Amino acid sequence: MVSDSMKLQAEFLCVERAGKDVLKGISLGVNGGEVYALLGGNGAGKSTTLLSFLGFLSPASGHVRVNGLEVESNLVAVRKAITYLPESASLYEHLNARENLYYFLQLAETSASNDDIESALDRVSLAVDARGGKLRDFSKGMRQKVAIALAILRDTEILLLDEPTSGLDPRAIDEFHRLIRSLADTGKAILMVTHDVYGACQIADKVGLLNAGELVGEFTAPETGGIDTEIVHRAFSSTSKVAEAL
Repeated sequence: MVSDSMKLQAEFLCVERAGKDVLKGISLGVNGGEVYALLGGNGAGKSTTLLSFLGFLSPASGHVRVNGLEVESNLVAVRKAITYLPESASLYEHLNARENLYYFLQLAETSASNDDIESALDRVSLAVDARGGKLRDFSKGMRQKVAIALAILRDTEILLLDEPTSGLDPRAIDEFHRLIRSLADTGKAILMVTHDVYGACQIADKVGLLNAGELVGEFTAPETGGIDTEIVHRAFSSTSKVAEAL
């Protein structure tokens, strides 16, 4: 049963890639207003989970739903509801930050004023004097800020984030976490995959621990305060050691 507020749902989801079982019956849900952080090592199946919600990978069995709709049979509606931020966003090197935002918003058939563009760049703390520079001269962290600004401007009800703080310095990571929390507080459903145990526990309402395609643990934040980092770190470390031994 899917509640009216549930935006993302995987139910006994199994996915195969190149003849290999990558997801082995995982079940998770993300409601509007929630941040769900999916933790796991390389090859755990984190990115496969995101691609399943986008409809780029079909279930071998089980269900994957967005806004209560089966993804595979409702691709247009599903993708319209989602903004996806990959670890390394593909932006145009010969365009500046503002031009990249204008271009990709046009592709998404979304309009934004100059003030909207500047406000989004302010929110991600991209320096004003850098905004007219070509992307070819940007650091990875600066590129990521432009991509995050685009996600803000798309203003969809669901955000899928793949290692969103990759390439950001500690101060920028803290700023990003505050931004993500503020977006969730407006009712957006956010599913992010990450290696960052500390950051996940600080901002997430739920943390799922994925290991070798199985959801081996789920932790829920108390009404006050964040999820206990030490408990999650110990669980994450123990599953990582098991994976290395296999």
